Amino acid sequence: MLYLIMGVSGSGKSSVGVYLAKTRSIPFYDADYYHNESNIQKMKKGQSLNDSDRMPWLKLLSSNIKEWNSKGDAVLACSALKEKYRTQLSKNNEVIFVFLDGDYKLIYERLSKRENHFFSKKMLKKQYLDLEKPKNCIMIPVNQSIEEICLMINSKLRK
Repeated sequence: MLYLIMGVSGSGKSSVGVYLAKTRSIPFYDADYYHNESNIQKMKKGQSLNDSDRMPWLKLLSSNIKEWNSKGDAVLACSALKEKYRTQLSKNNEVIFVFLDGDYKLIYERLSKRENHFFSKKMLKKQYLDLEKPKNCIMIPVNQSIEEICLMINSKLRK
């Protein structure tokens, strides 16, 4: 099973994903590391990616999810903002989506403190406009510690 930690940039996907993977003793992957160079350069310039920019990335991730599933459980941090992205990622794959839900002000404050990341806080508004909140997922509010978030996720996974 792949546990896909999703949400807007700054919601804590990577931090939660690393911690969750550690608590479950499974591998962690970050979707940001699978972007091609042109996507990274575009985001560094403060330009949002469009669907055609994302498609090769989503196809690569979907293929990787299939491989990771064949080896056992894993955690992936990935924005997966739109339903069609989640459909692409879960097509013929075992995926549980965990949505890290937070309001704009809190996430903007977090991004203001983050250093050395290619995502510009200028793009956050676009992510909120693009976000299609998932219906079939584990939804977790992000206004708590990483430990508390992971406890909530693990308790919901046991049910």
